[in-house]
Amino acid sequence: MRKINDRQGALPAVPAGSRVYAVGDVHGRLDLLVRLEELIAADAAAADARRRVIVYLGDYVDRGPDSQGVIERLLRRPLPGFEPVHLLGNHEDYLLQFLENAEVGPAWCAYGGLETLASYGVRPPSSFTVRADDFEIARQALADKIPPAHVAFMRDLKLTHAEGGYLFVHAGVKPGVALAEQQAEDLLWIRNEFLDSAEDFGACVVHGHTIVEAPEQRANRIGIDTGAFATGTLTALLLDSAERRFIQT
Repeated sequence: MRKINDRQGALPAVPAGSRVYAVGDVHGRLDLLVRLEELIAADAAAADARRRVIVYLGDYVDRGPDSQGVIERLLRRPLPGFEPVHLLGNHEDYLLQFLENAEVGPAWCAYGGLETLASYGVRPPSSFTVRADDFEIARQALADKIPPAHVAFMRDLKLTHAEGGYLFVHAGVKPGVALAEQQAEDLLWIRNEFLDSAEDFGACVVHGHTIVEAPEQRANRIGIDTGAFATGTLTALLLDSAERRFIQT
């Protein structure tokens, strides 16, 4: 665990009595999710907080080997004593689109969907240049094999969550647009326009989506996607009053 130094004056805070954990992009790494949740539970047990919240920032599927296991755990095994908040990531959005329209298959599979198909027992198309019919076959097979509860879980995911002076989103927010008027496309996909902005967004934005070598803190945002599927490092941010700490696998 590392404390974050405050070099920019007063930090935003979460509501009094609340202890909030934000979890970065899991991407099919069930092993790391289990370990990180164990670390979070131990950390929370050592603290005195009336309310415990855990916010998952999206991208539970694709790239890693066990997307099905990740969704099943989030759906069936919430951390005892925590209020869980599950946000939508662009990868869940892609999966849902594929279930409705096989035409997005080549793009989704190139973006990590092959691993998700395999995790649900679907034989992926052999290459990205196969006939469209092959993606339709894969789409139908996924629709048959994915549990309806998993689809309902993903369709129910939120775009944003607020706690005190913090806003939790998957990718970020569009500069110059009020928080209440942000579009889903930006919340799920935005990168450089948000990452390079020094604008005060009205809340400190906690996000994933863009991989960083180490958790990245700016005056207006905190990025915690440390590329778990490839690095083995899954990151959580702890917020308690004005305190901030990182917890990592």
